Amino acid sequence: MTEDVAEAGAGPIPLVDLRAQHASLREELGAAVASVFERGDFILGEDVSRFENELAAWLGVRHVVGVGSGTDALTLALTATGVGDGDEVIVPAMTFAATALAVTAVGATPVFADVDAQSLTLTARGVAEHVGPRTRAIIPVHLHGHPADMDAIGGVADAGDLVVIEDACQAHGARWRGRRVGGFGDAAAFSFYPGKNLGGWGDGGAVATSDDEIAESIRRARDYGRTDRYLHAVPGGRNSRLDSLQAAILRVKLRHLERWNQARCRLASLYTERLSGLPGVRLPPVHACASPVWHLYCLRVAEGRDELLATLHEAGIGAAIHYPRPLHLQPCFESLGLGPGAAPVAEQAARELISLPMFPEMSDEQLGTVVDVVRRGRRAYLGWGG
Repeated sequence: MTEDVAEAGAGPIPLVDLRAQHASLREELGAAVASVFERGDFILGEDVSRFENELAAWLGVRHVVGVGSGTDALTLALTATGVGDGDEVIVPAMTFAATALAVTAVGATPVFADVDAQSLTLTARGVAEHVGPRTRAIIPVHLHGHPADMDAIGGVADAGDLVVIEDACQAHGARWRGRRVGGFGDAAAFSFYPGKNLGGWGDGGAVATSDDEIAESIRRARDYGRTDRYLHAVPGGRNSRLDSLQAAILRVKLRHLERWNQARCRLASLYTERLSGLPGVRLPPVHACASPVWHLYCLRVAEGRDELLATLHEAGIGAAIHYPRPLHLQPCFESLGLGPGAAPVAEQAARELISLPMFPEMSDEQLGTVVDVVRRGRRAYLGWGG
């Protein structure tokens, strides 16, 4: 496999190529960074407030508050909506650990619900099955850039007077019924980790909300709980500020995000077209009401997933597994007493998922190479002659 790729002149194909993205924006990014240096307003400076306003307008919400990371965004949003000790928060069993760790950070208990067999996102039925007297909030995750069913989940939340915090850390610009995610719940968390659809040059995050009180609470809490330089009014305040340098970089990238998301959609369509019909491989479906932004493009391989991953790596292709262990089976949540079988859909997905390279600058030639290696890998594993 490796020799075939080398002879094709494709070279290594990373899972994400940030160098290609930054090379295309070198002058814009350089000017943005220089402006921060010239002003010297490195913490909560001009670019932070401008970025917050620009992202809020883009998302269609009243407020965006920049914070230190996507995890902090979840934690601060939970606190601002009154979630804390003794409460339970329903989260999907299939997601990155930060979703549930934010719950434990505020003293609440995560309750893991199984996910939809197609989109791998929370379902209203799954949420309803876990609502109890201590349930205070729901965190639907727009996994891999595919929106959760916010209409149905919102209905369950309304019926139980529950807080909804969207985890949109993988879904910058994704739409549900034409509306961008981030404005469906009481608040939403975004991450600007470098590999995200909208990523900075380090950690960063934001909370989006149309609730004035929630926004003001988070603005105080992110900055030591203060209302003036040396007046600290909020207990539990922390240092979780999006710095001006990251905000300046993100302002540049936000102007290109729609184009990048469109490129991801085009690449996803090509993958789906060219990988259709492979034995033992399920392609990622799209809900009729969803417009995903393809943070990840993941195959489901029922048998031979690890062998296919090894074949791709041997060919210099940066495939990966997101995520190999569901949250209810993570050691940090052993005290909840859940074991195998508690979330069978998530458990099966963890055994089958494999992420293929996906980044806006990916060429058709690179995608064609990935497709060829996947098809050859499946043929070798199954003895398939097609």
